[in-house]
Amino acid sequence: MDETSDEPPSSAILLDNCHFSQVVFNNVEKFYVPGGDLTCYYTLTQNIIPHRKDWVGIFRVGWKTTREYYTFMWAPLPSDTPSDTSVQQQIQFRAYYLPKDDEYYQFCYIDQDGMVRGASVPFQFRAETEDDILVVTTQGEVEEIDLQNKNLRKENEELKESCAGLKKQNMDLQEELNNMQELQNSLESLRSNTEKLELELNSLKKENKHLKELDDCREAELHQLKEQIQNVTSDKDRLETRLKSALDHMDQLQSQVLNYEKEVESLSLAGREKTEELESLKEENLQLRVIGTQQVKPSLSTGVLGETRQQNNDLMKELEEQKHLFQILQAKKNEADEENQKLMEENELLKYLLQAGEVSSFSAVSQAQGPVPGPEGESLLFGNPYRAAGANLGAGAADLASVMKCPMCDEVFPEDIKTREAHVQSHLLHCPLCSETFEKSNKQVFDDHLFCHSLE
Repeated sequence: MDETSDEPPSSAILLDNCHFSQVVFNNVEKFYVPGGDLTCYYTLTQNIIPHRKDWVGIFRVGWKTTREYYTFMWAPLPSDTPSDTSVQQQIQFRAYYLPKDDEYYQFCYIDQDGMVRGASVPFQFRAETEDDILVVTTQGEVEEIDLQNKNLRKENEELKESCAGLKKQNMDLQEELNNMQELQNSLESLRSNTEKLELELNSLKKENKHLKELDDCREAELHQLKEQIQNVTSDKDRLETRLKSALDHMDQLQSQVLNYEKEVESLSLAGREKTEELESLKEENLQLRVIGTQQVKPSLSTGVLGETRQQNNDLMKELEEQKHLFQILQAKKNEADEENQKLMEENELLKYLLQAGEVSSFSAVSQAQGPVPGPEGESLLFGNPYRAAGANLGAGAADLASVMKCPMCDEVFPEDIKTREAHVQSHLLHCPLCSETFEKSNKQVFDDHLFCHSLE
């Protein structure tokens, strides 16, 4: 394969970065005769792994990069041999592609990455000289050779200075490259921080939007709570008016009950007097009958007996009328007592509702400050059954239906006071002697109470 079939891999790596000892060139002559093919012998050490794209090039002495080759040949892959042994190889360069001048050249082995793995000693392409030819050099030629040597030394010094400058430039470039790398790292860090800040900004925007929506919801809830407070205040005023009216009515009924009681007492007194008079008449009638049986003055006894019977009938009739009037008054008194009891229960219920309404108003205003205890109901018969409703009004004002429930079983009676009263009465036991009330769950206490009445 010749060098024209493909471009070999090369690089701009300087000589200081190459490893020349991994490939060793053998039997390199000091010069080769032009016009003939050239065979290159080299040894692959165990430190190199050959590849299909490795190549051997001929370079002019003084080359700087592997791109400055004069000609090249692809390095053949060795046969299967152990990797820990050296391998002898050879390549033949065609005479047509070899240099035609008498400059110094050298072989170089370049791997697939463009790195130099071995270099030979310099050699020339010139005709072979006869040993027996006497070379006569004149003084002028000697001076010319000395001048050339001087120029070559000077050029060598210049090349050394240039090499030192290039090395310094390489160090400066390397330092600049490191600085650029640091700047690149800083830029990547700034870019990463910027992305994080953008993510945080987007998160804050979303949170701000959520807070605005939450604030709108809170404002709507506050507006709703204000409306509920107004409704509760209106209900409170209405219940206060109703309570005042009920209290006035109850006072009237109590006054009527007192009048009825006085009238009943007077009627009872009159009834007792009539009863005593009737007993007296009965006794007198009995005496008259005894006299009649003895047949003393039959005509007089008959008249007295008739008169006595007439008086007795009149007294009985008057007694019946008094009893009837007493029953009427007793019925009116009982009716007044029942109405008074209902009004008292309704009065208690209205007090409950007013207390619940006050708790609702106060709880709706101070909802953000935590729960507020409801009004105490120690003075009530069964305690305040609406304290639980008042304590849970933080989510909104309690409406009227939510507090209309039984204090015994918590059954709700929305806006139906009569049904609730009847339901509450079904849980109670009333003493027929003193009208004291007991819960059905405390029946033993009720029985003991009745037994105490029987001992009086």
